[in-house]
Amino acid sequence: MSIYDKAGVALIPSGTKASKLYSVLPANGDGDFNATRGSTATRVNKDGLIESVATNVPRLDYPLIDGVVQDCPALLLEPQRTNYAGKSEEFNDSYWQKVRATITANQIVSPDGSVTADLLTATDTSENYCQQNLSSTVSGSQQTASFFVKKGTSDFCHILLWDVSNDGARQWFDLTNGTVGTSTTFGSGVSVDSAQMINYGNDWYRCIVVFNNSNTTVRIRISASNSNGSTSSTSGKTIYLWGAQLTVGSYETSYIPNTTTGSVTRSADVCYGSGTSAEFNDSEGVLFVEIEALAEDSSFNFISISDGTTANRVSIFYSTSNTINASVNGISSIGSSATITNNNKIAFKYKSGDYALWVNGSEASTSTATTGNHTGLDRVNFDFGQGSDDWYGKVKQLMTFKTALSDSELQTLTS
Repeated sequence: MSIYDKAGVALIPSGTKASKLYSVLPANGDGDFNATRGSTATRVNKDGLIESVATNVPRLDYPLIDGVVQDCPALLLEPQRTNYAGKSEEFNDSYWQKVRATITANQIVSPDGSVTADLLTATDTSENYCQQNLSSTVSGSQQTASFFVKKGTSDFCHILLWDVSNDGARQWFDLTNGTVGTSTTFGSGVSVDSAQMINYGNDWYRCIVVFNNSNTTVRIRISASNSNGSTSSTSGKTIYLWGAQLTVGSYETSYIPNTTTGSVTRSADVCYGSGTSAEFNDSEGVLFVEIEALAEDSSFNFISISDGTTANRVSIFYSTSNTINASVNGISSIGSSATITNNNKIAFKYKSGDYALWVNGSEASTSTATTGNHTGLDRVNFDFGQGSDDWYGKVKQLMTFKTALSDSELQTLTS
């Protein structure tokens, strides 16, 4: 008998319908998850293209590695976010101000497979740009701006963010090599925290800037650049643009299309209610997940077997400083340092007097406590156990076991 034959619930994300995420085990459907999301949302499909998914349909998102779509999807769960960048795919619209630059609409294939990407052409040797003023509604917060950009005749672009007075910051990107350049700050109202580029294939990059803004208004600007750190001698330089986004939050999430001149909100994903009491053992067992966090944002995110309350639960969760923790109600959590934005295989063995956390093939920590509460277990939720502290990230697999697996089995499972 293999380890997998001992599983009670087994989720390998592969099948969905409205309000349902199908599990592999148990075969009678008792392991299927309920899923809700009060809006449409986007994902990367099996062809590597961004596409919209209907309200309440779970998202099976295909990873992109160096612009190449991978074979196996992950369940994508994200918090609510609002895109404040209006006309996010229509840079030719008057809502976007063009200065020493022109926009030619619908020139090449965009990351969603349609011919909707626009061409920005610099028309002067001074700085060129396409911009809009936005009310981001939250002053003194971390915010995230992004554009999908493809090189034209310019090897570089930069994103400028400022508070419509004299304070701002620039971030440069190398569109040929796919590398993040330098940032420059002027004044004190806006500062860059971090930047990254995500390769979407076909020479498209999502250029992302996380910044702090002390005001309720921010101006977001995109320009073609002559070189990393220089905007001089750019006349005639071109870049292709698509999919602008500005959100309040410390990391980028999936693209939220916005056809309006206002804002558009994507609702949070909620996934819960897999299993019945028949799939779990109150005395002993294992909760196993292969997961990847959206960001290291110091928030608590739980995946739990429970009775629907926090009084009886077995949980794997994140905490601060890149730490993976596991706990049951009534005992202190045990933890392990790990880069939570990496793909991690995590198993938590629960049994009175014999608790153990395994991460990526190694036993990370143990507890001999005998006061843990885990009775009446009858469901798996991507939350704390009572509809709070929802878990957000990417899930490649989840399994539960009704026996406390051996060390060799736990090593194999998490390797």
